Amino acid sequence: MPHGKVCYLEIPANRVEDSATFYSSIFGWEVRQRGDGNLAFDDAGSVSGTWVKESDRAPGGRTRIYIMVDDIAQSLRHIEAAGGRVLTPRTEIASGAGAFAVFADPAGNEFGLYQEPG
Repeated sequence: MPHGKVCYLEIPANRVEDSATFYSSIFGWEVRQRGDGNLAFDDAGSVSGTWVKESDRAPGGRTRIYIMVDDIAQSLRHIEAAGGRVLTPRTEIASGAGAFAVFADPAGNEFGLYQEPG
């Protein structure tokens, strides 16, 4: 997957099942159950994601877009040098599942970064 490609979304939901029905009926997203029991989706292209139930969201939680990068640490250095802020440093997801980080751009918009395992 190319560096800098949008690859994952976390969409807030009041009821995950209702959101899954809504998006799959409109956009044809394939809904599946993840290993942790939560519902996730895959679009017709290469973006996937999950719905975040209300009890798991931070106050004011919004849709989070994750951007695929080759090296999270290097990307975070570039982000800070360009005026952005690191909100969550590089964090391993699980054994063999890659890593993520969260940053805010200079205008305060929050995004996630994702680095594939390996």
